[in-house]
Amino acid sequence: MSTPEKFRSAVEKRDLAALEGLFASDVRFYSPVKFTPFVGRPMVQGLFGVLLRTFEDFRYVGEFQGTAELSGSGDEADAHVLIFRANVNGKAIHGMDLLHLDEAGLIKEFTVMVRPQSAVSALSDAVLAGLVADGLVADPNG
Repeated sequence: MSTPEKFRSAVEKRDLAALEGLFASDVRFYSPVKFTPFVGRPMVQGLFGVLLRTFEDFRYVGEFQGTAELSGSGDEADAHVLIFRANVNGKAIHGMDLLHLDEAGLIKEFTVMVRPQSAVSALSDAVLAGLVADGLVADPNG
C-alpha cells in the first residue's frame, strides 16, 4: 500500500497512530488559515490529532495523482490530491489535500485548501481552539 493510500485509510478511520511514519521529519503543512507552514513531524502529527477531532462526517470523495512543484524549490515531486467533504460546527466544507512525497515516499509537504469562506472561518476557530487546548500553540487571547 502506498503512502497516500495509507494516509487516506488512516484519516478515514480517524487513526492518528496509523499516520505515524508517513511524514518526513521536516514535513511542512500549509494551512488555509495560516500564512507560514506548520513544520516538523511532531507539530504536524499534533495538528492531525486536532483535525481528526474537529472534522465531522469527514469523507474523501475523489483522488488525482501526478507531479507538482514543491513550494519555492523548483523541484517536482510525486503529488496526490485527495478531495474531501466534511462539516465543522455545522458548516459544510469542500476541500482538497495536496500531498507531495519525497524520494523515500514520505509526505514532505501537505497543503489544504477549503471552501467556502464561512467554512474556512469555522475551521480556523475550531482548529485554533484545539491547538491551544493541546498545548501546541499559545492562546492568542492571553
